[in-house]
Amino acid sequence: MTAIATALAGIVFGIALAAPPGPMNAIIAEESVVRGWNAGFRAGLGAMLADVVFFVLALAGVVAVIDRYPAVRPVLYLVGGLLMLYFAVGAVEEARAATSFTDGSRGASKGFRKTFALSLTNPYQIGFWLTVGVGLLEAGTLDVLSYVPGAGGALEGALIVQTGSPSLLLGFFGGIAVWIVAYPAALVAAGRRVDAFAPTVAALSAAVLAGFGLLFLAVGTLRFV
Repeated sequence: MTAIATALAGIVFGIALAAPPGPMNAIIAEESVVRGWNAGFRAGLGAMLADVVFFVLALAGVVAVIDRYPAVRPVLYLVGGLLMLYFAVGAVEEARAATSFTDGSRGASKGFRKTFALSLTNPYQIGFWLTVGVGLLEAGTLDVLSYVPGAGGALEGALIVQTGSPSLLLGFFGGIAVWIVAYPAALVAAGRRVDAFAPTVAALSAAVLAGFGLLFLAVGTLRFV
């Protein structure tokens, strides 16, 4: 039962990590409504592959090296911010060109390369693998419900998760996989029903990318000062 609970906890954790709004989901959304489910799924795969790369590097202890060089993070913020602004310009062009949902005939998809490049230069993603990710890899147990405010004592021992176990890690990446399959599918379903959905989502994606790009540039600049 502990292995099953650990796997389910990993799935929930993976979905919770992948689902929040941000530059990766903005690109997935843009690709899905402009070029169809396949393009959106490939964009999601780019972000997921970056997590696999960070997982392997964390396992080998390489990711921790970044923490020893404070100047690396500001550079990552600046590079990531510039990439987001560049991709935001492309999203604006997509929003202008898209008049309705398309089945994938509107040009070649670059979503995989976009999300992969952004993920590899994303300080927040690197920070996750330097902190929480390391905790996932270390062998041990975590009494999840014991931390619930006001009810932790009564729920203690009800949900034990084994950190560092294959079940948790498989569940974690399985949760991300569920998101990159279901999220584009939901967007495509909506796009087929509402003609204005594609240009609206592309415009929102551009706004999200531009906003995060400016934020990353500001943070990177401040850290250099």
